[in-house]
Amino acid sequence: MKIGLDIGSTTMKCVVLDDTLQVLHTDYRRHYSQIAETACTMLEDVKELCAGHPTMFALSGSAGMGLAQNLRLPFVQEVYATRIAITKFLPHTDVVIELGGEDAKILFLSQNMEVRMNGTCAGGTGSFIDQMASLLHIDQQELNELAKQAKQSYSIASRCGVFAKSDIQPLVNQGAEKSDISLSVLQSVVNQSIGGLAQGRPIKGQVVYLGGPLTFLSELRKAFDKTLGLEGICPENSLFYVALGTALSAEEQAIELEQLIYNLEHYDMGKAFTSIPPLFQDHEAYETFKNRHANASLTKVDPEHYAGPAFLGVDAGSTTIKACIIDPEGRLLFSRYEENNGNPVQAIKEFLGNFYITYPNITIEKACSTGYGEQLLQNAFAFEYSLVETMAHYKSAKAFQEHVDFIIDIGGQDIKCFKIKDGTIDDIFLNEACSSGCGSFLQTFSNALGYTPQEAAEFAIKAKNPVDLGSRCTVFMNSSVKQAQKDGASVSDIFAGLAISVVKNALYKVIRSTDPAMLGNHIVVQGGTFLNDAVLRSFELELGSEVIRINEAGLMGAYGCALHARDQHLAVPQQRTTLSLTQLDHFTHRTKTTYCKGCTNNCLLTINIFDEGRKLVSGNKCDRIVSPETFISNPEQLNIYAFKQQYLSRLKEKKGERGKIGLPLQLNFYEQLPFWHTFFTHLGFEVVVSSPSTRETYLKGQSTIPSDTICYPAKLMHGHIKELLEKQVPSIFYPCSSYNIDEEKGDNHFNCPVVAYYPEVLKHNISELQDGSVTFISDYLSLADRSFLPKRMHQILSQYFPVKKQEIKRAVKAGYASLEAYQKAIREQGNIIIEQARKRNWPIVVLTGRPYHADAEVNHGIDGLLLQCGCAVISEDAISHLVEKQQRNVLNQWTYHARMYDAARYVTHQEDMQLIQLVSFGCGLDAVTTDEIRDILHQTDKIYTQIKIDEIANLGAVKIRIRSLLAALQEAKEPQ
Repeated sequence: MKIGLDIGSTTMKCVVLDDTLQVLHTDYRRHYSQIAETACTMLEDVKELCAGHPTMFALSGSAGMGLAQNLRLPFVQEVYATRIAITKFLPHTDVVIELGGEDAKILFLSQNMEVRMNGTCAGGTGSFIDQMASLLHIDQQELNELAKQAKQSYSIASRCGVFAKSDIQPLVNQGAEKSDISLSVLQSVVNQSIGGLAQGRPIKGQVVYLGGPLTFLSELRKAFDKTLGLEGICPENSLFYVALGTALSAEEQAIELEQLIYNLEHYDMGKAFTSIPPLFQDHEAYETFKNRHANASLTKVDPEHYAGPAFLGVDAGSTTIKACIIDPEGRLLFSRYEENNGNPVQAIKEFLGNFYITYPNITIEKACSTGYGEQLLQNAFAFEYSLVETMAHYKSAKAFQEHVDFIIDIGGQDIKCFKIKDGTIDDIFLNEACSSGCGSFLQTFSNALGYTPQEAAEFAIKAKNPVDLGSRCTVFMNSSVKQAQKDGASVSDIFAGLAISVVKNALYKVIRSTDPAMLGNHIVVQGGTFLNDAVLRSFELELGSEVIRINEAGLMGAYGCALHARDQHLAVPQQRTTLSLTQLDHFTHRTKTTYCKGCTNNCLLTINIFDEGRKLVSGNKCDRIVSPETFISNPEQLNIYAFKQQYLSRLKEKKGERGKIGLPLQLNFYEQLPFWHTFFTHLGFEVVVSSPSTRETYLKGQSTIPSDTICYPAKLMHGHIKELLEKQVPSIFYPCSSYNIDEEKGDNHFNCPVVAYYPEVLKHNISELQDGSVTFISDYLSLADRSFLPKRMHQILSQYFPVKKQEIKRAVKAGYASLEAYQKAIREQGNIIIEQARKRNWPIVVLTGRPYHADAEVNHGIDGLLLQCGCAVISEDAISHLVEKQQRNVLNQWTYHARMYDAARYVTHQEDMQLIQLVSFGCGLDAVTTDEIRDILHQTDKIYTQIKIDEIANLGAVKIRIRSLLAALQEAKEPQ
């Protein structure tokens, strides 16, 4: 007999083969990190089957190595085991795609054998699908069945669960169909596998699907088939191929099964991990801590004995619904804190209905909403007010602690921190598209280990040796937690380590504090995550001081809303509109989706329709449909990004006697297009420019992207090249360029490495650029040296075309003139926008970044969102020339960076200007620029706002950040 045991990250598989290699037994179960115990159980089940036969045994799997080493058992590397099984049972296979609980691999078996595996990231795996299904309050099989009914797909990031939640939660809150979201989740797994694992190598031939997700989820297999344009095979025993290969490899001497089971039953790793001091030295210390925080609580009134006016505040968070009803004195009458179950509208309808019936003597005068579902609930129930959640949390903290100078709120997916100075918000810190270190972070890990968050908190408090996990993101933490388990850490130790890591993430990654003691003297903590005593204790220990946590910490957003409703009612009374009990009886809600045809954006709109004609349209990038009266028909009048897009779109193709040449509209070409378009047109070429970027552009080139951590603009370049190839352009021009034009603003004038050398990446990853079917001109040159450029261009182009030096010289001169005209036009339009904004008394936002951030697909319409919020938009290159060169604290050697620094300096002298910095995920250089720009702005009273962008298209968190900035500015203007 041969036994193969595959111990994966979340499941364990067992296979028994006889001497003819027939499968006699298979078993598959989740181990919940109880590895030795589960292995014992599975081997007990095969004891009778193997009785009287010599038995050989081997282990495999990501969680099996430690067990094999410590018990001195034969171990087979899982990729090798898969290959052994495939060679035996499916010998003609070209590619294997295997998805496990937290592992994903693609094995290329034909020609050059190669394996591509995920590293420490569990995005696009079974645990990722599990998390997304949990978010929708369904299991994996229900998600699969719902996907069969889908009518459309949304763009969802899949590199990890925390990114995907940032996409999915707003869709849930906006009323998108679960079936459409389910299909989108599965499609995102496909995209992650192709883009993140294959990384440019084509998947073709006979493809075999292995692993739990691909075995159980038929719609996932269909999504792979459709995307790859083939029909893959999911064989019998597809769950067990690693275990099969492991059993086939079990060639060492026979083992005693009874002895092996005994060894597993008595298996003890001991302590082999780095630990830190416990949160509490003894039970007495914990009781003192609890009693101190029990004193901080809202004043409450029994609603049974109250009659009169009241005010409602609702916080529709990412995963929960919070509601508070207060009396005119701010005392709490009634509250609710519960899961939204993916349907916040239904949750509030039931809440309101029950309250009206239970307390008929209490009249809700006014209501206010905040959070992710702010607009949805305001429209659904006709609430009179809504409030950005940062201001809601500030109002509640100020009501409780008048001298509050720092607030930190940790919710399900958000960390919001505010510095308060002179009674107004002075600075705002928010986590970006990643929600690691938030409540969902802890919930994900507690659920993965089989406990509730409440149980996890209780374990953490009692931990004797908390694991030192650092302050890493969730996907990296997966590996740390698994390693700690292998090293003998208890569940208590792991949960305590996770609680501490949440605090470190907030302090050192979000606030980026170098000295936590400098945050403030009166710190208030809010959010449901701080109801976890382990997190609260960790925070105090890290600060070295005590903080205030109101017992109702999770209700603070809702309580702040209720206070806002009361204050607005007292200041400017208006007619009550919030639905009454009678109106609730006739309440209806339905959703539909459609593509907007109002402009070329073709936004996918989700329309929530309520009774009496109320509705909410979401998913739009402009106000044309939502608020026609505020829509600006010529947005370039107040939006420099729209002006740039319009300017570049007017560079049309002209027939040329020298044939066609293609230019990809991305990266440095987004600024230099006027130069190169004019240059080649003067030489007699028909210049074909790739179309403006869209999501389809990204998907078109996705299979050739060799790195999933490169910035989104670089990823888009693959799609632009693919488009030019589809247009059968015979020559594509995209040169490497180390240097940019010297604007004499910095210490040097480099292009960043990606901009400078990305043609080399494209050339080696897009097969059509190598097979001679198209001429790809990617030679090295620079626009910095005007006198040498004509000579260099003649050296390059004469290899491919019969061109003369004189005509190149004239074309170069015309190109520079065209580029200078473009830059002059930007500056002139910037002046016009500033003038128009000041006439309208609009705030002016300098949306700073790199030239290619003006690409509508790269910035996802953030410029339009600012316009909707009543802000004029200009860019760094419209104003950077207005200040003299100044020495910086960092090596200022990049042309684009020098512009940003000077634009920030200019903003500090303009009362009506604020700066928002766009940063691409994957841009290492921005680790320098963000700190430098923040320092420049903080020399005055300007608030620094950063927005990180990549292929994630949802702007929910971005809108919160923008509105928070505007609300803080408005608060500062109002008399205290």
